[in-house]
Amino acid sequence: MPFMKGREPIRRTLQYLKAGRLVLKDRVRIFSVNYNTYGDHHAGARDFVFWNIPQIQFRNPEVQVITLKNKTPSPFVRCYFDDGRDILIDLDSRNRDEIIEHLVKVVGKTREQLDAEARLAESKDNPANFGYGSERHCICEIPGQMSCPGTVPLPEHMRGKFQFAPK
Repeated sequence: MPFMKGREPIRRTLQYLKAGRLVLKDRVRIFSVNYNTYGDHHAGARDFVFWNIPQIQFRNPEVQVITLKNKTPSPFVRCYFDDGRDILIDLDSRNRDEIIEHLVKVVGKTREQLDAEARLAESKDNPANFGYGSERHCICEIPGQMSCPGTVPLPEHMRGKFQFAPK
């Protein structure tokens, strides 16, 4: 498989990308990470960028994610909101687990919000949904669809019994 080449190819698997815990709030438009590629107090930020930024990009497709390297003396995350405000989060001397926990708490959606959005996403008001647990039991109840063969017989040209019978 050609995509399994490079440093830690597990980061590009769909299972790994979906496992990300940070889903940013709807107000966040830009997520910027500033860190250096050297220094012990930047190690957590480097690991965070290497392991967690792909998950953040996957789980938040509408958010612009920027990484700026070697431009700051101390690592930080800056989130820009849609109303023009921004928030600065210090990452100095934190490991990547502490960083992700803090970001989930500060700019992430709560578990209740995620559950509510999941329920809304699978709502039953879509007319394409039918079957048990939906408004419509069968597709024949939708206007313009063929009626059920159990109630109204299909035309003979649509039945295999007549279509493939020897003439």
